[in-house]
Amino acid sequence: MCGIVGYIGKRDVAPLLLEGLQRLEYRGYDSAGIAIHSSGKGGGLKTVKNAGRVRDLEGKVPARFAGTGGIAHTRWATHGAPNDTNAHPHLDALGRVAVVHNGIIDNSADLRAKLAADGVELASDTDTEVLAHLIARAQPETLEEKVREALRYIEGTYGIAVLHADFPDRIVVARNGSPVVLGIGEKEMFVASDVAALISHTRQVITLDDGEMATIKADDYRTYTTDGSRTAASPTTVDWEAESYDMGGHDTYMHKEIAEQPDAVDRVLRGRIDDRFATVRLGGLNLDARAARGVRRVKILGCGSAYHAGLIGAQMIEELARIPADAEPASEFRYRNAVVDPDTLYIATSQSGETYDTLAAVQELKRKGAMVLGVVNVVGSAIARETDGGIYVHAGPEVCVVSTKCFTNTAVAFALLALHLGRIRDLSVADGRRIIEGLRKLPEQIGEILRDEDRIAKVAEAFAEAKSLMFVGRVRGFPVAREASLKLKEVSYIHAEAYPASELKHGPLALIEPAVPTVAIVPTDELLDKNRATLEEIKARSGRILAVAHEEQPKADDTIVVPRNEPELDPVLMGIPLQLLAYHTALALGRDIDKPRNLAKSVTVE
Repeated sequence: MCGIVGYIGKRDVAPLLLEGLQRLEYRGYDSAGIAIHSSGKGGGLKTVKNAGRVRDLEGKVPARFAGTGGIAHTRWATHGAPNDTNAHPHLDALGRVAVVHNGIIDNSADLRAKLAADGVELASDTDTEVLAHLIARAQPETLEEKVREALRYIEGTYGIAVLHADFPDRIVVARNGSPVVLGIGEKEMFVASDVAALISHTRQVITLDDGEMATIKADDYRTYTTDGSRTAASPTTVDWEAESYDMGGHDTYMHKEIAEQPDAVDRVLRGRIDDRFATVRLGGLNLDARAARGVRRVKILGCGSAYHAGLIGAQMIEELARIPADAEPASEFRYRNAVVDPDTLYIATSQSGETYDTLAAVQELKRKGAMVLGVVNVVGSAIARETDGGIYVHAGPEVCVVSTKCFTNTAVAFALLALHLGRIRDLSVADGRRIIEGLRKLPEQIGEILRDEDRIAKVAEAFAEAKSLMFVGRVRGFPVAREASLKLKEVSYIHAEAYPASELKHGPLALIEPAVPTVAIVPTDELLDKNRATLEEIKARSGRILAVAHEEQPKADDTIVVPRNEPELDPVLMGIPLQLLAYHTALALGRDIDKPRNLAKSVTVE
């Protein structure tokens, strides 16, 4: 949530900040603003901000807005309505301190009351503004000490960047629960909440840990803890190219990222298949065979699409490794004081590796001595650093707010893990080879589905008129139904529900009518007859049916046929046409597909 970018160096700062905000707008897009150390007459700080998109902000930045240091922000509102006043950066009463912030200050109401009692007039309704006033009122002489003193009063999460008119040679940043990344250039430095804002200018980055601060100057940087102790942060190299963040000829990032899935799946498989032993090599797990055989249960934690990929993964692990496994929303797990079993392997999954609820669950598990693995996309992210080992899904940058290729690659990564655990335990060589052959087919089969896009688009035109939809599936098909329902809601704003097909008769059948179409996941597997019986029940209530199946379904009004793979891998393929269905339904409705209302990517707040 929220995008932060900062720069200090010799170049004119405003164009760089605006470019960075464009790269980060998927993290929040209800308001935006920038503050700079002015190089004009009189110096000091200059600020421009407004409600609306970054393109609206660009139109408000005056021609003479020159400076060589500044910070900027694109907002996803948590405290206060999206308006000009509540947009970041926030200033102190004298306009000498500017702050941008990603996170939530839990005790902001108390701090606002104390500041008001001291005669401070608060201009906005945000939690962030209190930080600007606290820094301005702090007594120490250096900016670093002022920020450190102010943070002692803060309860909650933050990734912040601070300018001060009296210290034009530096930006001070701090992290607690929200990501902050430093970018190291040639006699220039950058800061951002995501490498997307930096990649056009540098690939050398440092990711701050929680409780860590940094001072950046044009030719220097220093990292230290919030109590002032120096830290030895070392730069790492980002593998992604700047072109990965471009649309590449597509009209939207969502369409581009759906189309990239054959290549993305090829990447997650590359170099990992071991034909000799009919297994896979997962060197980053840090889980040897003896430890793997000692696992008695697997618990997968994630949020949103990552949770749904975890549901698929849990079924794969049970089927291939014969280990009891389940998935749970990390946002629920972290609050329910769950029993932590030393024989359970916990797996946290997140596209960004920064999802706050998932990270909090990891930290609680580690505090209790659990073994935790991570399945993430972003190398060096917080979850990757906090866990004992894991798997990178190698989907590449995902810019659209709704997840497509990362969901698919995460499901494939879980298939690799399930095969790995299975071959260590009781999965036969023959079954191992069967799964490997299925994995190798996936990129081409996904491409085959994508080539049927025009037909799926025609089906979507009818769905755009629906007031609500039902998605149903059994066992392997149910997580696919849940993810498809979420995708449609996220991007088209049409209400949708997902149910196990066997549960329809226990209540949801009351919703079936011609105006509420049903999308049924109907693989040709051991449950085919059961699923066909469900289609009969729906047709008996005059329901319209779209089947996603391996063969035409006579009881369905329309069928999207997908190629067959191994039954354990069917969920990977069944989800692809439903991504296109959601996309084209939203397109028919004229939705803002890459930036759906009220949503943002990388949920780094509670």
